[in-house]
Amino acid sequence: MRCVSILIFSVLFARTAVAGERAGVTMADAITVEDRPLALNGMGVRKATIFRVKVYVAGLYLERRSRSAADIIRSEQTKRLDVVLLRDVDRDDAVDAWREGLKKNGADMAKLKTRFDQLAGWISNLSEHDTLSFLYVPGSGVAMFVKGQRKGTIAGADFASALFSIWLGPDPADEGLKNGLLGN
Repeated sequence: MRCVSILIFSVLFARTAVAGERAGVTMADAITVEDRPLALNGMGVRKATIFRVKVYVAGLYLERRSRSAADIIRSEQTKRLDVVLLRDVDRDDAVDAWREGLKKNGADMAKLKTRFDQLAGWISNLSEHDTLSFLYVPGSGVAMFVKGQRKGTIAGADFASALFSIWLGPDPADEGLKNGLLGN
């Protein structure tokens, strides 16, 4: 009986650890978006500067888990990237980082400019523990949530692919973060 109790405790504890915890931020194993169940594919920590300062924790939710960044970027499935800030971030720094991430991953900035400017207009200065979410729903577009409030939706699968490339593209913002989001 004691062995069974230890086994049950081990299984329950292992499941809790998989739920997703990085740098003190915990994310749920699964969420539901518009009646679609999404599973936590992975989590990671964005580190910046030569000092590798922890900036935020991100978690990627997908309808179908995958370890292929290219497949996730191209996929026409509902997907959501949640970000929890670990420090204060200036609005301009965030916008500049996204713009640079798009360019580094081959986005056609001329084609995306109006939509990117719309997204950038929704962001404000951010404080430690603030949240951002980018939710892509096929046929609808990318909805952005800042501090839990929906700011709007930007149409286009091309915009969604470019946006998710910031974190999952061939030249991601942070290679360790990319690996974490891919469940590695």
